[in-house]
Amino acid sequence: MSIPIDTQVVDKASDGKLNRLFFMLAPFVVTALLLLMPVPEGLQPYAWYYFAIFVGVIVGLIFEPLPGAVIGLTGVVAIALTSQWVLFSPEDMAAPKFKLAAESFKWAVSGFGNSTVWLIFGAFMFAAGYDKTRLGRRLALILVKYLGRRSLTLGYAIMFADLLLAPFTPSNTARSGGTIYPIIANLPPLYGSKPNDPSARKIGSYLMWVAITATCITSSMFLSALAPNLLALALVKSTVGISISWGNWFVAFLPLGILFLLTMPLLAYWLYPPEVKFNDEVPRWASAELIKLGRLSRNEILLLVFVCAALIMWIFAASVIEPAMAALLIIGLMLWTGVLEWNDITCNKAAWNTFFWFATLVALAGGLSSTGFIAWLGKEGGMLMSGISAGTATVMLLVAFYLLHYLFASATAHTTALLPAMLTIASTIPGMNMEVFCMLMVTSLGVMGIITPYGTGPSPIYYGSGYLPTADYWRLGTIFGAIFLVALLVIGYPWMVMMF
Repeated sequence: MSIPIDTQVVDKASDGKLNRLFFMLAPFVVTALLLLMPVPEGLQPYAWYYFAIFVGVIVGLIFEPLPGAVIGLTGVVAIALTSQWVLFSPEDMAAPKFKLAAESFKWAVSGFGNSTVWLIFGAFMFAAGYDKTRLGRRLALILVKYLGRRSLTLGYAIMFADLLLAPFTPSNTARSGGTIYPIIANLPPLYGSKPNDPSARKIGSYLMWVAITATCITSSMFLSALAPNLLALALVKSTVGISISWGNWFVAFLPLGILFLLTMPLLAYWLYPPEVKFNDEVPRWASAELIKLGRLSRNEILLLVFVCAALIMWIFAASVIEPAMAALLIIGLMLWTGVLEWNDITCNKAAWNTFFWFATLVALAGGLSSTGFIAWLGKEGGMLMSGISAGTATVMLLVAFYLLHYLFASATAHTTALLPAMLTIASTIPGMNMEVFCMLMVTSLGVMGIITPYGTGPSPIYYGSGYLPTADYWRLGTIFGAIFLVALLVIGYPWMVMMF
């Protein structure tokens, strides 16, 4: 007796295997092609080889044949094992005290000592506390009770919640990842929207995208809303001698900030629409659930106190205690008081996955600077800019600065590596309005974080939430990133020329 075979199922399975094979091979093929290309003039061979592997990692992160952490680990291990050819210069290895094996390992694990990586990990632990104590559920129910009739109003609530915190929180990871995310992560399940599930599109995907968009916008709007903004201020002063005040920064981005705040939740509603748009029963259900929850429990009160303490330290004590250390302090207090148990931390797969993934990317991005690739890129850019008008050069440099963020896993690394080079190039161009140019460059640091799942501190948190699939994140990041860039050029640039 013959068994009928569904040829469509076989074809789909075959296509799936071919796609997976393509995705698996693509990073290696791209890396191999770049390695076979002639080394650009003026660039050390080892720096070009490093860049080839780095691009392969980026391709792997885009296609994601394996989890992002695996791709990042593969890139780090590949570079560490071949470090004498791709990471260290002949001068480095000729130093008497240089030990190749030790230095290679030191570089490979350097990302795990990054403060932003630990702050991201802390944000996941805060979210675990909100979940375990049910404080997150309580806050979500309150939000749903008053704003839950329409998905769009929930989007605006998230946007303005971030706006209220932004001027006083010099870390968008602490602000969005540590404060906003743990609350809104409790909202989708109330609508039957689950992570890593087709139901994610009911409302969870929309809310998560609005949240990451909001923090990118507010990070550009206020000087004190993003740590690299403060770094950029110092670099501008030391490189071209221009001082930028808090007020000037705010005025420079004001029209764009207002426009984005008013339109982005609505734009996301159109481009990435939630399936649930109106639900009159949910607010009534939320009211009933709040009654069932009863009064605040001991652990809820403790968590609320701890979160407020963390927020105060992030806002007012960043010069005394590193934000990541503040997060670790609060985690310790949660463990000692029983708000969390050690098992809650060791079993949090999402937190450890994101921690490992982001740490490897930070190390990989840092290598672009240490090998001299970024310095070479700045030098070549200066030569290309010769003979170009100031206005055209401004546009070209801003676009290049913005798009090169694809190569960086943090705004801090991007700012450190590229901003001095861009400022140096611009200062050599006759007729360049350096104050306007500086304003354009530094206010782009926040909004450019939207373009990739690793572009700014909170990105991996929202990307790892299970509500934003890889393809959706890259697609939306490209669309919104393009909108932000065009707005900077069409609205922000003329406004800054008029004001400064």
